[in-house]
Amino acid sequence: MSSIRGMRGFLASSTGVTCAAALALPLAPPAAAATSSAPPATSSTARPGAYAPGGTQSLPLAPLTRDRAPGAPGAAEQGLRRSDVRHFSLVGVVWDSPATELHGRVEVRTRATATGAWSGWQELETHNADHAADPGTPESASDQVRGATAPLWVGESDGVEVRVRAGHKPGAARSASPLPAGLRLELVDPGEGAPPPANRAQTRTEPAVLPALPARRKAGPHIGPRPSITTRRGWGADEKLREKGFVYTKKVKTAFVHHSATGNNYRCSQAPSVIRGIYRYHVHSLGWRDLGYNFLVDKCGHIYEGRAGGVSKPVLGAHTLGFNSNSMGIAVLGTYSSKKPSSAALKAIARLTAWKVGLYGMNPRGKTYLKSGGGNLYRKGKKVRLNVISGHRDGFATNCPGTKLYARLGTARSKAAQYQGR
Repeated sequence: MSSIRGMRGFLASSTGVTCAAALALPLAPPAAAATSSAPPATSSTARPGAYAPGGTQSLPLAPLTRDRAPGAPGAAEQGLRRSDVRHFSLVGVVWDSPATELHGRVEVRTRATATGAWSGWQELETHNADHAADPGTPESASDQVRGATAPLWVGESDGVEVRVRAGHKPGAARSASPLPAGLRLELVDPGEGAPPPANRAQTRTEPAVLPALPARRKAGPHIGPRPSITTRRGWGADEKLREKGFVYTKKVKTAFVHHSATGNNYRCSQAPSVIRGIYRYHVHSLGWRDLGYNFLVDKCGHIYEGRAGGVSKPVLGAHTLGFNSNSMGIAVLGTYSSKKPSSAALKAIARLTAWKVGLYGMNPRGKTYLKSGGGNLYRKGKKVRLNVISGHRDGFATNCPGTKLYARLGTARSKAAQYQGR
């Protein structure tokens, strides 16, 4: 790990206009259609062009320098152009080792299915290792876990071009760092959602939406009312994708707020599709046991259940590397590095945290201590003092949840305390 100062410098230099210059070389189509080298569980078996809703296409990138063989590690420039892919709506880039960082710039452009028009180039956030299971846990130790960029929501598309250019590692010489081995483009079709349960009893116990409820008096005076929550069934989670069973921590002392970094070009009616896409990306492409976040919020203020196990229970997530125990992760759908979050989203964060941390006796305006599981800011075992409502960057050197969202967390804390009656 580089120093905290070096990491922060790199994060600042790898975001927005301060990133390295975009690759200017044109991309030529590969000589032959690429096939996935990923394990069978990570890619769709359907033929390109044969549309079947739901699935992931995993395509290896090719080096753009002639002295490198296809798939060779370390090439400074890699890319791919494909116009014969199945429909997809979410895109990301993964590589073999989650311990390897991608120092550089990743850009994609896509062809819209409806119009045939190509988009402009869009940048993918390259730092996704900070959203992960804690070191040493069974989920992090799985041989299926991969390094990855954040996914990007692009809408229904059937063509894609990607270019990856190596950058400079903070504190290292000016020569570009080699790109990670096994770079692959992941094209995710979120599908149409799982069908409703046929068993009526199951339907009664697993509603699509949990309606808002007043706080229970017997639980104490400082629990906010439970907000309306769209359950996994409501957004169409295919429960066969994730690992069976649930994993719990002891309590919820801190709520970490994130942005999904999937871009802001979605309609709120599309939020369930965006979440299904992130779910598939986290499970099939990154190798996690389930969706990493405990809850998600869209820009219209709708709240969605994330990782399975019960919305009121302390479900162990994979959202804040080093601090997943005794916490929960809330991801606001979108990218908030330069765009302000909506007031509806902030209100949803406040309502959700007022209820959830209130169940465990926590004051949203207060401070608490969590023990670090290891990361780039705090050594393993260190007790760290944090806000009860914290941003992801409070536990890890990262841009998440974006400068504009992070700046509004004080407002969320105040509103949440009001909802608790404080």
